[in-house]
Amino acid sequence: MKVILGLGNIGAKYAKTRHNAGFIALDVLVEQLEKETDLQVKWKEDGKLKALTAKVPYNGKVLFLAKPTTLMNLSGLSASSILNFFKEPVDNLIVTYDDIDLPLGKIRIRETGSAGTHNGMKSLIQELGTQDFTRVRIGIESRGDITPRQQELSSFVLSDFTEPEIPYLKQGIEEAVREIKKLISGTPTK
Repeated sequence: MKVILGLGNIGAKYAKTRHNAGFIALDVLVEQLEKETDLQVKWKEDGKLKALTAKVPYNGKVLFLAKPTTLMNLSGLSASSILNFFKEPVDNLIVTYDDIDLPLGKIRIRETGSAGTHNGMKSLIQELGTQDFTRVRIGIESRGDITPRQQELSSFVLSDFTEPEIPYLKQGIEEAVREIKKLISGTPTK
């Protein structure tokens, strides 16, 4: 089983924020999986796993999709609960999330690395006891080309994407979903 974890914050007030790029990517992945498989994917809240979850058969594999309900800074609690419950190794985990250090709409795939300034990733590394897991990072900052050059970090990531940013975001999300599907199937990524 592959566990695909999107990072973000639960609730309508966070739905379109930069920090929810991981949730947005999971939603687009679900839309595509529904079209490809003719299945209706239903999210359910699982208090024990601290996440909204959905199980989807895909290309001979089972995908366990999860959006932590812990809020971003405690995402590791959900990740560790899921892996422990299903007795899955961290090798079967793919995490997608926003990255302030990447240009808006660009993605980067890594098999290991530090959390940088991302508190959700800090929580995952702490709770999992390793930084060796696959991550698909989605750029949310362009260092002033599109977004403001000066910003306070926590306010910036919790603010909504602006109209001029949406096309860049959509492009990045589409690319992230393509790469997640490659990771699921074992196809080499970019």
